[in-house]
Amino acid sequence: MMNRYTLIIQFVFSSAAVFSQVKSAEDQIREALMAVADNVRQGATVYGYDAGGSFTVLREGINEIICLADDPEKQGFSVASYHRDLEPFMARGRELTAAGKGFQEIFETRENEVRSGELDMPDKSLLTVMTGKYDESGAPVELYTRYVFYIPYATTESTGLPTSARGPASPWIMDPGTHRAHMMINPPRQ
Repeated sequence: MMNRYTLIIQFVFSSAAVFSQVKSAEDQIREALMAVADNVRQGATVYGYDAGGSFTVLREGINEIICLADDPEKQGFSVASYHRDLEPFMARGRELTAAGKGFQEIFETRENEVRSGELDMPDKSLLTVMTGKYDESGAPVELYTRYVFYIPYATTESTGLPTSARGPASPWIMDPGTHRAHMMINPPRQ
């Protein structure tokens, strides 16, 4: 039977394992910037994780782009970039996730908040997501980039976009008629 000291020791060692996976700020910034176009890379703001695993600003930017570093608590590699006007939407999602809410509850909460005007949602904004995995040396490999162009409340009727891909790299609309309506562009994997 475990006593409270055993549980504390297990917590400390399991927490240390997570914290030891946090890369340096420089490495997180370099990787996060992989998801943004060259012409705006130098001035982008970068969010990542401090040595304790807390989400934080790693670099203040001077332009409209925000980048997200890879989350050390999640499997694989995933970085993203988006326009600053999308930040209230993204921040609210992070807040609800941290509160333990699941996908559907987050979707419904943000839908209600956008409709009521409580949550700002831009009329258009691009999110770029780069995913992959890490090799033995800790470098991201097998990278894949997809594009999510948010167009709130758009529908097939208002855009002409189908609701599913019609072939490699063909755009399509996901979540039509909602705050989260977006055009998906999934290039073929190489």
